[in-house]
Amino acid sequence: MPTGMKLIISAISLVGLPLLGFLLSGQPIEPLIEFPPVTVTVTHAPFSWPVFALFSLVTLGLFAGLVFLLFSGTSIPALPTTQHSPTCFPWWGWTSFIALLTFWLLAWTRFPWFADFQGFTFTPLWISFIVVLNALSQQRTGQCLLVHQPRFFLSLFGWSAVFWWYFEYLNRFVQNWRYIGIEPMTALDYGLHSTIAFSTVLPAVWSASHLLGTFSFFSYRTQPYPLGLAQQGKVAWGIALLSGLCLIGLPILPNYLFPFLWIAPLLLMLGLQMRCGNSFVVSALGEGRWQVITIPASAALLCGFFWEMWNFNSAAKWVYTIPFVDRFHLFEMPLLGYAGYLPFGVECVVAVDFLTNGRQCFEIMGWSNNRG
Repeated sequence: MPTGMKLIISAISLVGLPLLGFLLSGQPIEPLIEFPPVTVTVTHAPFSWPVFALFSLVTLGLFAGLVFLLFSGTSIPALPTTQHSPTCFPWWGWTSFIALLTFWLLAWTRFPWFADFQGFTFTPLWISFIVVLNALSQQRTGQCLLVHQPRFFLSLFGWSAVFWWYFEYLNRFVQNWRYIGIEPMTALDYGLHSTIAFSTVLPAVWSASHLLGTFSFFSYRTQPYPLGLAQQGKVAWGIALLSGLCLIGLPILPNYLFPFLWIAPLLLMLGLQMRCGNSFVVSALGEGRWQVITIPASAALLCGFFWEMWNFNSAAKWVYTIPFVDRFHLFEMPLLGYAGYLPFGVECVVAVDFLTNGRQCFEIMGWSNNRG
């Protein structure tokens, strides 16, 4: 299947299927097209101990699986082509670290002279963090995305804005999070400000992944558990069908299918790639190279902690309303919600692989060689 056709089919499916479900549900269209979105239309289910217990078991299973993959297998030395000498922490890293502390201070304080700019600290704070992550990679290995792969690094910002706007679209149907402190913004202001802020998501996760990959504990490990998929074509169709049904059902049963906001797009992209025979992620897993998912899952969890922490005391921020499990918060996020960062990290990798036919970007990350 040509790349253009694959993108068209995926775009129609990812956007059209939830909209189809919304139309089937018979809900009024006005809140869906409201911009900025401020009207709450979904009645979320109250806290439930049985559901909380079930989600806790799933969460423990996800983290246990991640730990198992991180500690199992055989650690092997880096290939000579990936060995670089450590360097001093670069001057631009120190500059960004100072900027990070400055914008953190401005985000969490309420200086009267800064009141007009209080809601705009997210983007400079996260750009500073992204540059610091690259500086740490540069210090450890003499290599980082920012300096040595600038074209790929900069492309992530553009893809990221599209990537996260899609999740904002899906959230319209379940309303698991909403933004406060944005009320004075016009539609144009909100659109521009949000697009710039959303552009930092993929660069953050990929920069964190690159940094974690500099540690042999994460990257240079071969697993004795390759993912073998018999009849891959049928599996691909099954995955695509499941994801499609979940996307249709999301607006109809938001209290029960809300976890699929994160899982269904991932499954749909994987299913289409498997059907086309060009999923680098699936190929890597078939060779036992599980670092293509353990590294980005760990990186997204790392970024997630800082996303939630810096959001906590900011003037413009997001707050959560999660059915059944909205209790025991760490910052604004319910504790069990952090499990969602694991598949989200994989989604960040699959999305770039999907959008860019990502063999080259996997080579950039050092994930393309079978070290076994």
